[in-house]
Parts: sequence; structure tokens; C-alpha cells
Amino acid sequence: MRPIGVFDSGVGGLTVAKELIRQLPYEDIVYFGDIARVPYGIKSKETVIRFSIENILFLLKAQVKLICVACNTVSSVALPVIKNHFKVPIVGVINPGAREAVYATQNKRVGVIGTRGTIASRAYENEIKQLDPQVKVMALSCPLFVPFVEEGWVEGEVVLRVAREYLKPLKDSRVDTVILGCTHYPILKPVIRQVLGENVTLIDSAKQVAMEVKKILAQEGPLNKSRHSKHEFYVSDNPEWFSSLAQRFLGQPVRNVKKVK
Repeated sequence: MRPIGVFDSGVGGLTVAKELIRQLPYEDIVYFGDIARVPYGIKSKETVIRFSIENILFLLKAQVKLICVACNTVSSVALPVIKNHFKVPIVGVINPGAREAVYATQNKRVGVIGTRGTIASRAYENEIKQLDPQVKVMALSCPLFVPFVEEGWVEGEVVLRVAREYLKPLKDSRVDTVILGCTHYPILKPVIRQVLGENVTLIDSAKQVAMEVKKILAQEGPLNKSRHSKHEFYVSDNPEWFSSLAQRFLGQPVRNVKKVK
């Protein structure tokens, strides 16, 4: 059976891959991390679109049946363009997360945290406003969260202090729902929850994306239901670094990561 394709600018998309593996245990997955050209957030829209098309063309060589864009930058600035280029279903991370947030909020106050590029694009705000114009959105960039995760600093006083500083405006504005608008951020969920409190609903886009993929495959087929699955990982550079970080994201070792030119 044909696999699901997943791509990201680096390792963060592995949180999406983890959810796909959890919710669709019989599906084959081909993951591509564009390590050589990370970060995408500081690139121009034209460059992000070009990189995305190249990444999709690579995945199409593996005969994927659906492509999951596990990158908030690509989802926010390039998705409408790349969807028009290809016949294969393409799922981004913005719409599923925004939809779930609108459904979850009780007081119509939603927070979004992400990288500078994602927040500057206002993609989550625009999506939420389209779904429900009554919802007030507060969007904040948390640039240190990504390096914290990649360095393994996911708990302790330093991370907690930075999180309190970043998230204070969300607490002050009394949001009851917060979208984790970067695929690295679910790793920091315990710290974020500690700062915001148990009454704030955290929307993990990875879970919503996997549910969306499951729905599309169930409707359009084929959905694998009874066989052993295979997961392949490719990067454009530094497979050793990717492998060392992958365990933190997936919760299991990742071996035989292949570098592609």
C-alpha cells in the first residue's frame, strides 16, 4: 500500500509523525526533514513555496497517497499555492488547529503561540476569524521555545521563567484556549500547562492533523487496517543530529536515517 508523506523544515514535524503513528498504526510513513535549509521562518514567501514544491516532489517519488505539511511556516504562507500545484491531498497544520480551538473555547478568547514567522503571517488569526468572527485572538511569538526543545531543556527553573514571561499576556487576557502553533511546542506542554493552569485548553495541532488525515483516508481511501507498518526518515543534511533529536520527539529511537541530495 502507498505511504503517507510528511515533511517539515527540520525535526519539529516529528510530533505530527508521532500522532500519525499513534492514530494510524498500520500506515506506512515517509518523513522528510529539510535540515540543510532550516529555518523556513526567516525566508521569503517565494523561497518557502519553492522549497515546499521541491519537498513534495521528493515525497511523490515514494508514491505517497497523501502529504502532511508538518510545518507551520509552510502551512501559513505557502499552502494555498502548493495545493493548486498537485492532485494528491495535502493537509496543513493551521486549519485543523484553528477549527479545534474555535470548537473548544467557551469565552471566545483564544491564544496562539508560535515562531515569529508564523505569528507575523497572522494565519491562525485569519483562519479563526473566518470560522467565528466573534472570537478574540491574542497571538504571541515564543522564539526561545524551539532551541530549548532542541537542546533538551524541557523542564527546570530557566524554562519555567521564560515561559512565565512569554505567556503572561495570555494569562492577563484570560484566554481559555491556546493553540500550540509550532510543532516543537507539544514537547513543552507540561511547562506551558503549569504556567497557564489546568483550566486552559491546549490545542496540539499534531493531534488535529492526524485526525484530519484519518478522516480523509477513511473517505477517499485507501486506509490500511491490518498489517505491519514501515516508517522511513530522510533528511537533506546531518542525519546523525536528526537521529539524536528524533528520540525526544517520537519517544523511540530512529535508526537508518537517510541523507538525500
